[in-house]
Amino acid sequence: MTESPTAPSDVPPGTSTGSGAYAAAGVSIEAADRAIDLMKGWVEKSRRPEVIGGLGGFAGLFDASALTRYERPLLATSTDGVGTKVAIAQLMDKHDTIGFDLVGMVVDDLVVCGAEPLFMTDYIACGRVVPERIAAIVKGIAEACVVAGCALIGGETAEHPGLLDPDDYDVAGATTGVVEASRLLGPGRVRPGDVVIAMEASGLHSNGYSLVRHVLLGSPDAGGAGWTVDREVEEFGRTLGEELLEPTRIYAKACLDLAERTETHAMSHVTGGGLAANLERVLPEELSVRVDRSTWTPQPVFDVVRRVGQVPQADLEATLNCGVGMVSLTAPESVDAAIALLAGHGIRAWVAGEARRDDRDGGRVLLEGQHPGW
Repeated sequence: MTESPTAPSDVPPGTSTGSGAYAAAGVSIEAADRAIDLMKGWVEKSRRPEVIGGLGGFAGLFDASALTRYERPLLATSTDGVGTKVAIAQLMDKHDTIGFDLVGMVVDDLVVCGAEPLFMTDYIACGRVVPERIAAIVKGIAEACVVAGCALIGGETAEHPGLLDPDDYDVAGATTGVVEASRLLGPGRVRPGDVVIAMEASGLHSNGYSLVRHVLLGSPDAGGAGWTVDREVEEFGRTLGEELLEPTRIYAKACLDLAERTETHAMSHVTGGGLAANLERVLPEELSVRVDRSTWTPQPVFDVVRRVGQVPQADLEATLNCGVGMVSLTAPESVDAAIALLAGHGIRAWVAGEARRDDRDGGRVLLEGQHPGW
């Protein structure tokens, strides 16, 4: 993994400048070096056989000779962050799960085309390097990479005093994967009669937190409920903060298995924009889908946001995943096998709709019916 934390281009990592001019400007190389020492073990756990070298280089290296087994390898890449969910981690002073959100956002965008994630790099910007905090963030990223099957091979930790408050930070990442051209999933493979299989979300995942924070944590003067993260919420069976910090589910290995062992034609990662907008992205122009809301009950957090904030259902569904984190478009003859396969990966899945020749009346993806209890 490449880590060149906080150092200017003419100061090599490891140089002690903790008491010099750079430290006076608010940057500590010594703290950054301590953070690297703490994260080394976690990074090593995510290692794949193709990774060359280790922590401390200028670039992460990955042996691409593994791609020679492909007839026509297509490289896929994805980059993202976790948005304002980091504000919840900072309020809770719990930083070892936000990495699951970061990895989930990038690898599950990538696997929808059938690509296997190979490696990932991260970027952490902070107002002040607290070694234990940075190590906790990287611990979560590395553990999530293990779950996703990719290696964490590079990264950067940048200290930005004056731009960020001392306890503020943000995280972003990018991943690269590969898929055989003949196995590429997407709109071109979807057929009339393909079944929409919905895969349960673990919760809010990493989208819509600006809305959620406004509704639940915002000041009553600004239209919020004024709740605090330590508030016990009966519907959740835990504190508000614990619910909001629930890590994003990572579907990568399950979805790759689905693509390999069933006749699945497309997949869609339900992130910003909600179910309808993201499902539409993998539909050919001539097809539409009707999704039946009555086939699932979203987790309580979605209903709490809806009721407490009096958020119209259309706005909720355009912002949050409402309980579905991933969907596939799978041939009818493979549906039973697909649902059983996903169950084997610990993911509850169900039939939620069907692709058909365009009969749209208001959009290519129509959400109809109502969630039980709503």
